Amino acid sequence: MRTRKEIEEKLEKWNLAWDAHDLDGVMELFHPDTIFENWTGGQARGKENLRSQWEPWFENHGGFRFRGEDLFIDEDNQKVLYQWALEWPSQEKGYEGHPEIRRGVDIMHFKDGKIFRKLTYIKTAVEIDGCRLRLTAPGK
Repeated sequence: MRTRKEIEEKLEKWNLAWDAHDLDGVMELFHPDTIFENWTGGQARGKENLRSQWEPWFENHGGFRFRGEDLFIDEDNQKVLYQWALEWPSQEKGYEGHPEIRRGVDIMHFKDGKIFRKLTYIKTAVEIDGCRLRLTAPGK
């Protein structure tokens, strides 16, 4: 069991690794048997599988930044709800490279002081060049 303060400190260090685009630093907080589900429903089981899925994103990061907006910690159950904004060059068709902001939340379950389960959800609208646009499904 980690205290609320210990969880906060781990998440602060984790956020610094994200900002530095340091995949090794980000992966330090994941449990070897982690289960990750991204906002598209894609999954990775195991820390090494998650790492291999994220490597291309980190290598071609385009300067992405996660800005924390809110944090809820359930110390008794070792769970976190982390609200964030992702700022990065858009990959949306017709807006490639334009400044984009996506907002979402991560639900994280901790086991042995590490993230054992991470579920990511995002809003269906993004901000690109100051305008709100709805995301479309791939191929539409």
